[in-house]
Amino acid sequence: MALSAATARDLLGALPVTVADPLDAREFTDLERRFGFTFNPDHRTLLATGLPEGSRWPDWRDGDPDELRERLAAPIDGVLFDVQENGYWHPSWGERPSRTAFALAVAHRHLTEAPRLVPVYGHRYAPALPEPGLPVLSVMQTDVIVYGNDLAAYLRREFGLAGSDGEPAPALIPFWSDLL
Repeated sequence: MALSAATARDLLGALPVTVADPLDAREFTDLERRFGFTFNPDHRTLLATGLPEGSRWPDWRDGDPDELRERLAAPIDGVLFDVQENGYWHPSWGERPSRTAFALAVAHRHLTEAPRLVPVYGHRYAPALPEPGLPVLSVMQTDVIVYGNDLAAYLRREFGLAGSDGEPAPALIPFWSDLL
């Protein structure tokens, strides 16, 4: 189910943070063009209702572009770290090359085909896919956990807000759900 503007407003009002003016259509277009992704509908609705501020929230309006790029790259960089340092290899990638440099190149190619993950708060990410009701994932290298079956459930869980207990099963996200 899609996040409504009314629910987004209620959630933002309950967060223990300052909420700035919402992002406008021009800001969304600029961000998506500059960083090469599209906010999913729920994430867009939240940020079109208000922009949470604080050190762990991405500053989509005035943030350092290099810092935003690093946050956007962190999920893939974390998987590549595990490929290099911990021997991680996804079965769908075929046989692992014996040379680490080749393994990293193959992994990187496959990872760029996976849905992009967009930072929501800290190391919590929303998939950049066009449908609503997507889970928010906690991502640290190949340690991936569903932190909310959708954005509203995530915000309630992360910040201890009251809300619905009856969550549907989380939608599956190509590649990333394999790490759950």
